[in-house]
Formats: sequence, C-alpha cells, structure tokens
Amino acid sequence: MSDAAAGVLGFVGMSALAGILVTAAVTPALAVTGMAANNSINMFENLPAYLKVGELSEKTDIYATRSDGSVAHLASFFDENREEVPWDAISQYAKDAAIAGEDPRFYEHGGIDIQGTVRGAVSTVTGRDVQGGSSITQQYVKNVLINNGVNAAQTEEEKDAAYAEATEVSAERKLKEMRYAIALEKESTKDEILLGYLNIAAFGGRVYGIESAAQYYFGAHAKDLTLAQAASLIAIVNHPEKFRLDRPDSETNGAATVVDGETVPYAANKQRRDYIIGEMLEYGKITQEEHDAAIAEPVAPKITEPSTGCQTAEGSAYFCDYVANVIRNQYDDPETEDVNEGSVLLQQRGLQVYTTLDLDLQNRAETAIAENIPFSDPRFDVGSVAVSVEPGTGRILAMAQNKKYSADPEVLASSNEYSAVNYSTDQDYGGSSGFQPGSTYKVWTLAEWLNEGHSLLESFNGSKRAFTSFTNSCEGDFVGSYEPNNDDSTTANNAVDATKYSVNSSFMAMAQQMDLCNIKKTAQAFGMHRADGGDLTMYPSDVLGTQEIAPLTMAAGFAGVANDGKTCTPVAIDKIVASDGEEIAPPKTTCTQSVTADVAHAMQYAMAQTFAGGTASQSETYTGVPHIGKTGTTDYAFDTWMNGASKEVATAVWVGNVTGGDNRTSLRSIDFASGYGASARHRIWSAIMTVADNKYGGGPFTEPKAEFFKQVLVTIPDVTGLSVDAAKQAIEAAGFQFEQGPEVDSDQPKGMVAGTDPSGQAGRGSLVRVLISNGKVTGVPDVRGMDRGSAESTLRDAGFKVQVREEDTTDPTQDGVVISQDPDAGASAKSGDRVTIVVGKLSAEGPDLPGGNDGGSNDG
Repeated sequence: MSDAAAGVLGFVGMSALAGILVTAAVTPALAVTGMAANNSINMFENLPAYLKVGELSEKTDIYATRSDGSVAHLASFFDENREEVPWDAISQYAKDAAIAGEDPRFYEHGGIDIQGTVRGAVSTVTGRDVQGGSSITQQYVKNVLINNGVNAAQTEEEKDAAYAEATEVSAERKLKEMRYAIALEKESTKDEILLGYLNIAAFGGRVYGIESAAQYYFGAHAKDLTLAQAASLIAIVNHPEKFRLDRPDSETNGAATVVDGETVPYAANKQRRDYIIGEMLEYGKITQEEHDAAIAEPVAPKITEPSTGCQTAEGSAYFCDYVANVIRNQYDDPETEDVNEGSVLLQQRGLQVYTTLDLDLQNRAETAIAENIPFSDPRFDVGSVAVSVEPGTGRILAMAQNKKYSADPEVLASSNEYSAVNYSTDQDYGGSSGFQPGSTYKVWTLAEWLNEGHSLLESFNGSKRAFTSFTNSCEGDFVGSYEPNNDDSTTANNAVDATKYSVNSSFMAMAQQMDLCNIKKTAQAFGMHRADGGDLTMYPSDVLGTQEIAPLTMAAGFAGVANDGKTCTPVAIDKIVASDGEEIAPPKTTCTQSVTADVAHAMQYAMAQTFAGGTASQSETYTGVPHIGKTGTTDYAFDTWMNGASKEVATAVWVGNVTGGDNRTSLRSIDFASGYGASARHRIWSAIMTVADNKYGGGPFTEPKAEFFKQVLVTIPDVTGLSVDAAKQAIEAAGFQFEQGPEVDSDQPKGMVAGTDPSGQAGRGSLVRVLISNGKVTGVPDVRGMDRGSAESTLRDAGFKVQVREEDTTDPTQDGVVISQDPDAGASAKSGDRVTIVVGKLSAEGPDLPGGNDGGSNDG
C-alpha cells in the first residue's frame, strides 16, 4: 500500500462517518492499485459512472453585412456570457495557472487528488464547506452536472432546484462526483478535461469560460492574456463572487486594504493571484523574472461590457430586436407551454446569426430620419420609421426609427426619445398595434378593380357625394351614408387619375361597383393583416386605409406589386450557424402570386403616375431608376406615409403621432427643422431610395396589355318625360354623373325631362346633362288629304306659318289636295315654325276640268 493510502486508512478512527467518506475517497487509489474492494467500495462502484457532457450555454451573436461583403457585429444574447474556444486559443499562462492554483497534481492522479479529497471529507464531516478538496476533474464534473441540470430545466423554479441539487453539500454528491471523475479520466485526455474546465468555469456574475472572462475583465482574448492577468482570472474561479474584478468597492475583495500607506485595489484577488503565481514558479512553469514582474503589477481590470441585448446595436437596435423576436417566435414549440424553445436557442445555444440587413441602406435610413424627424418633440410624441424590403426575396434591408432603443424601465420613463417598441412591425414581434396607412391602402382596391376586369381608363362617377350602399359578403352589406372628403377639388373619373391624385370619392366609386369582401381578400393576398393580431375588416372607410397596419407589412406588400404581383413574406435572417458549426435552417420566405402579372403591370402603370405630377412627385430621386408609389395621409394629417418601390427595393416611410387621443398634432400644422412636417416623408423616402437606386439599380416596369386601357361604353338611360329627381336617380344608378341642364323647347310638359346630352352610349361615369322641357313644343297637325284652304287654316290655327308648294299630278283626285307635309304629322315643333305643304296640280296632259287655275305659293 502507498504511504498516502496508509495515511488515509489510519485516519478512519475520527468517526464512523469520516471512515466511510475516507474509504470512498481512497477507492480510486485502491482501484488503480488493484486492492480488493470492501463493502464501501462496492457501494461506490455501484454509483453511475457515465457522464454526458451537455451543450454549454453560450452567447448568440447577431451580424449585419457591410458594403464590402464583410460582417459587422450588432449584438449578443446570453444567459451565461460564454464563448467556447479551442486549446490553442488559450494562453499557456492560463493553463498553468489553473493547474498550479487548483490542482498541482492534475497530470499525475487518476481523477481524484487523495490529499485534497481527505481535506474535503474532513470539512464535510465537521460541517464546513467542501471547497479546496476537489481536483480539476471533479470541479469540471460538478460544473457539467450544474450545466446539464439547469439547461434541462424548463421553468425558473426547476432551474433553481437543479442548481441546488448539483451543489448540495453532502457526502452522496461528493461520492457521485468522484465516481464520474474516475470514469471521465478513462474516456478523455488530461488536456481535454482541462480545456473543458476552462470553458465551463464560472468567473463571477454571468461570465463563464476563460475567453469571455478575458474579454470582460481585460478586454483581451484568452490567447493573449499576460501572466498577471491569467493568474487574476484563475483566482476568481476559487470564489467567483468574492474575487470578481468588476466591483471595485467590494469589501470582501479588499476594497479598503492599505499596504505601506497605499490602497491596494482588489487586494483579495491580488493575494490569491500572487499565491498562484508563486505556485507556478515553484512548479517550474515560469521564471523568477516573470514571477517578480507579475507580482509587481497591480490588479488593473479593463472592464469591457459584453454586447448583451439590442441596445448595443445603436441605430440598428430595432432591427436587432425584430431578429430576436423572430427566433423566439418561429423556433418555439406551441405545445410546450412552460418553455420557449426559441428563447433557449437565442440565449444558450451560441448561435452565429447572419442577418439580411444592408448597412449601407440602414445607415442612410437612420441619417435620413435623424435629419428630418427629432427623437423627441415638446409638441407631441412624434414617431417615424423607414423599412426597406427586397422584392422577390422578402429580405429586410433596412429598419430605422426615430427613437433610441432601450429596454430599461427607468430609461424609458425618463424621456420619450427612448422606446422599447418597434414601430415597424407587429405586436407579436415587439411592435406596436400599428398605424392607419391612409391612402397607401387604396392600391388594394385598385388591384381588385383590375382583377375583376375593369380597365385603367374605364370611366366612372368620381364626384364627391354620399355613397349609400356597398356589397360586403364578409361583414354584411353596408346600408347607410358615407361621404368622405377629398383633399382638394381634383376630380378623377378613371383609375389612373384616381391613383395619381389620390381622390377619395373616386376610390369609393370604384369600391361601390365591387364586393368589399373581395377587396379585403386581395389585400390579404398581398400580406395585409392587422398589427395587433385582430381580424382584418373592410368597411367603406377601410378602402381609404383605416385598419392599423405595420410599416413592414406595407413595405412587403408594395414589394409584391413591384415583383409583378408575387408577394414574399419578410425575412430577416440569411444564415444561422450553431456553436458546433452545424447550420440551422433560418425562417424562409413564402412567396404568393397575389394577382396575375398582367394585373400587377397595370397596377404599376397607375402607381408610376404618382411620380409624374401626382402626389409622390416630391419623392422623386432623379437617378433614372423608375419607381411606383402611393402616398397616404390620414384624417387631420395625424399620420403621413410614402410607400414605393423600384424593381429591386421597396421602402415604406411613416411619420406621425405615436400616441392617440386629444394630444395628437396635424403634420400639416407644423414645421420641423428640416421643413414642412407633412412633406418630411418625401425627404426621407427620396434620401433612402437614392442610395438604393445607386446600389441596386432597377429596370423599367412592364407596360400593361392593351385590354387594360379599353374604354367601356354603357347605355345612357332614357329619362325623357321623367321628373328631374327621378332622372337623377336613374342616371346615377347607371354609374353616370348627373348634371341639370337648361330648359329647351319640348313637347313634354314644362319642368319635365326633355332628353339628355349625350344620349345613346357613353363611358360609365361620364357627365350626362339632363335637358328640361319648357313646354313650348307641340305636335304638327296632320293635314295630308285636306284641300289647300282647309290645311292652311288648320296649320295657322295651330300657330304655325304655312308655305305651299305645288306639284304636278295626273291624278284628278289629288288636284288641290295636300299630298305631303314637312315636318311630318306628329313631329314636335314650336309655335311660329314653318310647315311646308305640297298641293297637287293637275298637269296639262291630264283631262280637261272646269274651273282650273294656275295655283300659287302662299307663305303665311
């Protein structure tokens, strides 16, 4: 038996319990030397031996792309600030310090340091802590058990219970750790165990692993640690909360210690550090010169706060927040109520997340908003966002907001220039309840108008008036009166002009010819949904954009129009790599053909006109890249929008009131430092899209087919003889504009409708003027067959002038008789009009008749 084993066995007399513990402690040595096992050894050997080393909790890093293709770090998320590194990424000083300070015989024992274990057994028996008795292998086992238990737990209560079980001060726990340590030493090399120990060890607070500790405490990588720094970090492992280096006022760490008249910073850590450096010298790991120089160094941490949470992403913080919520939401298992797998993935699995963010576009979006919109305004809670999406892929290229991001309640309460709410997206993804998109929403009515076979130039009655009925097979038909105001006196009687000038009454006239339910379905096909998760509706006012929608949703919808009608759901992540190098499939976009390409081309044509003297003219970039777009202004200009796209990039800009209520401000009543409040959206949009145009370009939009320019003619109702009110109702019901014209001569009763101008057919919505009878027209009497005298007398009595014209005849019965008349019998004519009668005259070749004469002409 070795001297060590003999010494241990001699110690059994202290107490029965101590004897059991010491026997167990000696078991590894006995097992190694082949001694026969007694009952205690049998008990020990029956303990579980296989230790599965679970995944360590590591921080997740989120990146964006620079213009040169390289990546920029945005933020990190973690429960434990840990970054695993390989053997070569750790300073030899740190490896040697760990062995010298924690387990000098690490490379000699089989997992259990007998001397240390005996000290630990005595400490346990006498009720003191178990510290100081464990080998590095045992400490590693203990940390693995903590890690496995806590990571397997689902609730905070379960995590606390798992930690308590793994750290319980008991002989049973100690025996289990020893059994695992022996088995681990048979499966792993010493270097593998030491590496695992350095990567898992706690360094105070949420700092775990040598790499994160080096970065946090000294702003360095583990491979670059100096001797003094490495020893200071290993000192922390001995008692993480006591020896940590980020609490300069900690009394337990020697904050008030004075040596030779000078205050020694972190005196407790320095004492432990110097001990470790001394041990390294004793074991020949460093030279005397290295020892003396390191001892002379003060403990001088350079605390480098880890990038934890999105506030470190600065202007990209809201996009970062969206990415984090995508991971939380889309990787969660809805059937597991007690745990969010997405959060675990984000906080513990050490992901490398490469996002879709284009920093060139993002930086311009940030500066464009900052140049035009203040973070805080004493007049009202001003808000603004800009979101850019790539047509055809759904990739989010930019997401900027006029607020500083913070999740700290105290910071948020200090000023409304801070916000934790992402105005760009839905509530479920960290966003708001949305904003009314105003007239930008009209494009979905345009889409359904074209879907149903109407043309761009088909005319309709776009005049301002009360609309009294709408078909709605979803929510029920609307019966009532809805009369929206127009922004100005512009009249638009076709879809192109209605879109170009954004005329409310024109879009209501279009919607009235359709089923509002179908307009809603088309909007949904372009991805429209309420930001608060409620049901999307389509009442008459919703045609003009009163549903609360997130700007990201609007940007993706406009990208769908630009992409020839194929809408792709937004995505924010290109690639996810797990800590083990395995790729995790990122959330994928889903692309849907919202309308046919032909319909989309017609939409593009109408929406392009907004830049040609229409409402979007102020947003022109002058880059030569074609754009489509639509502006939006809600009631009282509380919210203003500019949404538009090239073939390559779609951008939605919102400027408005963050909060509702009585304290809202009309953007048409104020100026910002950059200019008129209501036009700030244009200044922002053009600045962003100028960068997008120059970087991504953008080809021409496809010309619509000829059928989308056809003029549709419909029959004008015959309202002759109706009252003016009845005629107005009939004409408007047929889709025409009514106008009351002047009085005209007519045989209709005075005040009744004499006719229309035009009559026959015209384009739906055309102006139809109704002519009113003055009652002065009567029918011409029928004098055919009368003798000349009787005919003249009859006509004169009716108020007409008479002109007689003779015509030779060989028929004796027609001599002196009216053969024909002009106007014809029954024709309308007014008093004083001339009626010509033709009287027969027997020709010379005819038979001789007594009393004949030459006849004549009389104009009475």
